Amino acid sequence: MKIAVSCDHGGLLLKGPVKESIIAHGHEALDLGTHGPESVDYPDMAVKALELLVRGACDRAVLICGTGIGMSMCANRMPGVRGALCHDGYTARMARLHNDANCLILGGRVLGPGVAQDIVELWLATPFEGGRHLERVRKIEKIREQTTQASKGEKRST
Repeated sequence: MKIAVSCDHGGLLLKGPVKESIIAHGHEALDLGTHGPESVDYPDMAVKALELLVRGACDRAVLICGTGIGMSMCANRMPGVRGALCHDGYTARMARLHNDANCLILGGRVLGPGVAQDIVELWLATPFEGGRHLERVRKIEKIREQTTQASKGEKRST
């Protein structure tokens, strides 16, 4: 798989270990920055990876900021992106198993590199279970469609 990886300055120190984990498990890591400690805006960094994911130019994305919260907010605004802010192996596994998360979000200031690598490994290795969870994922997309229509002033379909 091709995995887009992007971070702001708060996630820079975690980006290297995350990329190492992706590559060690036979995947390609597309490093979209940031590459230095200078302050950058997390929405700008998030959108670099998210646009590739939405266009199908990559299979999944990993976003890293200080807490993961800002990147998570950005990810879940994009059509077709199911971003999961994960803090441990259990949340990473469940994000894939039940939610088919195609975007992993991590907090560079709340996770150590070893835990982050464990999260990435589980997230990459866990398949989507489907079944009853597929209908739930479809409902998430329907909510996104309805809120997009509402923001444009369109009448909601039932």
